[in-house]
Amino acid sequence: MRGGHFRFTFFPSVEGDNVAAWVTYPRGVPVEKTRNAVDKILAASEQLQREIANNKGDTNIILHSLASVGEQPFRREAEQAGGNYGSSHRGAHKGEVHLEVSPSEMRTISSEQIARRWREIAGEFPGAIEVGFSASIFSAGKPINIRLSGPDMTKLQAAAVELKSQLKLINGVEDISDSFRIGKEEINLKLNQQGQALGLSQSDLARQVRQAFFGEEAQRIQRNRDDVKVMIRYPQENRQSLQNLYDLRIRTPEGGEVPIKQIATIEKGVGYAAITRVDGRRSVNITADVDTQKVQSNAIIYRLRNEELPNLLSKYPGVQYGFEGDRQEQEVALSSMLRSYLVAMVIIYGLLAIPFGSYIQPLIVMCAIPFGLIGAVAGHLIMGMDLTILSMFGVVALTGVVVNDSLVMVDYVNRKRGIHRNLIDAVRISGVARFRAILLTSLTTFAGLAPLIFFEKSVQAQFLVPMAVSLAFGVIFATVVTLVIVPSGYVILEDFRSLWGWLYGKQAAPANLQEGDKQIEKNS
Repeated sequence: MRGGHFRFTFFPSVEGDNVAAWVTYPRGVPVEKTRNAVDKILAASEQLQREIANNKGDTNIILHSLASVGEQPFRREAEQAGGNYGSSHRGAHKGEVHLEVSPSEMRTISSEQIARRWREIAGEFPGAIEVGFSASIFSAGKPINIRLSGPDMTKLQAAAVELKSQLKLINGVEDISDSFRIGKEEINLKLNQQGQALGLSQSDLARQVRQAFFGEEAQRIQRNRDDVKVMIRYPQENRQSLQNLYDLRIRTPEGGEVPIKQIATIEKGVGYAAITRVDGRRSVNITADVDTQKVQSNAIIYRLRNEELPNLLSKYPGVQYGFEGDRQEQEVALSSMLRSYLVAMVIIYGLLAIPFGSYIQPLIVMCAIPFGLIGAVAGHLIMGMDLTILSMFGVVALTGVVVNDSLVMVDYVNRKRGIHRNLIDAVRISGVARFRAILLTSLTTFAGLAPLIFFEKSVQAQFLVPMAVSLAFGVIFATVVTLVIVPSGYVILEDFRSLWGWLYGKQAAPANLQEGDKQIEKNS
């Protein structure tokens, strides 16, 4: 895995029966532009249907389609299934096309291939700030989700643009976007030196402009159960155009009035649709999808963390970064699983030490556990699958299963030693006697999981297959360990006991293993 020959993916791409494409434009765009983009995506799906029919001979790949303007229902449900309830997927600037395809066991092309080809046919969408294609029924977040945070929004925008340009250079990275959304047009007023000389402040300027156009509450009148606010402001005909703002006069602290143009600069600009803060710092998220056929997301994260991001932060002082989405979920899940796994190992050790009456023999039994992990990895290689978080669940279950055979072996050797047999003879006899029981236990476990691994193609079963692969192949591999390494470990342990007795018991060093075994039996 360190060498990149075997990949780890946090959550597998489960073959689903739904494929969706969505597009997001800046706020305020005409709804017709969103509708035209949705029509373009829908036309691309029809072309895709004809292409599959010509190449694969299957005319029933796409069963139904749903085009949505003003909402992204499939994307919302996928993110909520992954625990993300904070995103809004409504607005005239958002659109989506959702395709229901035939069940996976009835088609020759995967949903991922459908989404990838659909993206190629759809082409570019000028002016769009986000375009995405997905075939996953579950989303723990984007494979690449980097949060840039800092006090200066201008620096954050510049850093986000540069980081997106760097991601575009990486082969396999697609659907790159950021969380920054442009808001509506606005007028920015800033007090100049002349206004400051007259004793005005920025708050004075803002308050008087607000009173003129929005109004100032003079009193409230009670009418039945309602409060009616009485507002004082300019007449409606003096609040209809931008020229009314330019003609506004501002009162000075001395009681005089001056034109607003003399004491303030008036500039047109665009505001922010929203400003996201994390721990009190303004933040922008840069997200992207990854084509797993070309590159691994963990390899991209490693490259960003060690190369691009340090260089980016040196150019923009005050900007910090962090990982969210799929990467954050991966780190939290793996750290939690590791803590629980260590607790389970301690409990297993204690349960073995009590019946054995030894602190060392449980380690012989537990030596099969890491070899079971090797078997789980080998099984994924044989099946052509990536190691995932679901596979790690199977490894946890495998830990308890592989201990069983080793426990039977060590216990049988102890019983043979108890009737004063020679050490080597006891180990040899135990291996022969327990061979059939241990082998049949492993083979029946593998046979019971084989239908799920090799034949089950339903969507629901895809969540169980990685766990079954880890358990089945790990048990088979651990069988060899149990029959070969565990007996050898038992004999090696007795060698160390003999050496310990010679060093601290003032007894003669054993000439060979058999003599050492006789001395141990005599002492006991």
